Amino acid sequence: MPVWRRRFLIGQLLMGICWATFVTQDCTACGGVRYGFFEGTGLLIALAATAMGTFLLRNALLYTFLPVVAGLAFSSITTGDPVHMGLTGVIALALLFLVFMTDRMNRANVHILSMQSEKDDLIAELEVAKSMSDEARRRAEEANLAKSRFLASMSHELRTPLNAILGFSEVMSTEVLGPLNNPTYKEYTSDIHRSGEHLLNLINEILDLSRIEAGRYDLNEEAVSLVDIADDCIGMVQLRARAKTIGIHAQFEQGMPSVWVDEKAMRQVILNLLSNAVKFTSSGGEITVKVGWTAGGGQYLSIKDNGPGIPEEEIPIVLSAFGQGSIAIKSAEQGTGLGLPIVQAILAKHNGEFILRSKLREGTEAIAILPARRVLESLPAVEDVPAPARRRKSFA
Repeated sequence: MPVWRRRFLIGQLLMGICWATFVTQDCTACGGVRYGFFEGTGLLIALAATAMGTFLLRNALLYTFLPVVAGLAFSSITTGDPVHMGLTGVIALALLFLVFMTDRMNRANVHILSMQSEKDDLIAELEVAKSMSDEARRRAEEANLAKSRFLASMSHELRTPLNAILGFSEVMSTEVLGPLNNPTYKEYTSDIHRSGEHLLNLINEILDLSRIEAGRYDLNEEAVSLVDIADDCIGMVQLRARAKTIGIHAQFEQGMPSVWVDEKAMRQVILNLLSNAVKFTSSGGEITVKVGWTAGGGQYLSIKDNGPGIPEEEIPIVLSAFGQGSIAIKSAEQGTGLGLPIVQAILAKHNGEFILRSKLREGTEAIAILPARRVLESLPAVEDVPAPARRRKSFA
């Protein structure tokens, strides 16, 4: 690059010598003023054209027209011609102005080219980073899908022998085939059955979450009553609640229409939320179950307890897969940390929403919301009369 720059400057210098030779020539037949006007016009045009054509080559204008100014000055001194003197001044001032302007244009263009180069480099880096990110995301998705398929397959394989263990341990603990002479054996079989049930629940939760992540969780939708499902689920956890002297109170809106959902999935949602409420509510506590209308015409189910609550900063943790808060970790009844993520996923499959509200030492409220399009009957108009009585149940 420097070699070519020197070559161009030498070419401009040679052109300047040619112009200098031109201005030192004299034409007696042309008349001094007319010839001077012709020289000035030609030089100014050449000066402007050279400035526009060589502004990217620094000092090119000086190399071209310094010999011209020198030639004009020499001619003015030797001849004393006022026309040449004026022409020398005009060309010198024009040269200084154009040198200043071309220098500004050169710097601006160099800056623009530098910015363009930096932009191109940045775009190239961003494209490389994007391609790397896309590749990493693709590999992560493939790894996650492979993990989900593996867990689904292994969970299915583990359940087969586990069912046999549960069946035989239950037969032994109930002494169907005869009494066990040693009472310790009966206690052991009960422990085996209880541990097997815990392991089966864990496997089922892993299987459900894996099916959801792998996109293999299909809904079997039908018209069901959210109130009836909630009522049944309360009955299922009633024994555990009574063992801890926990009262469960139901507040259901009357005349709630059916919703178009997967009944098994909704039972799982409500049982998970109720089980969590019973698990983490202290003895003598209270749990309130509500079913009603949302402002948008959908239906909601709310399960509120007065347990220890969850610190606000731990709510995102408990909503993540295998995430457990500090209260759950310290609790004797630890779970897998999959219940709430499964609830979220099932509600998302139904185009619904899950909201978890909690305050430390005040309790927790879990709200499952189904959209209005899942409701099979529209919400009736609100009349200016006292609100209809709610169906209330209290479970001691």
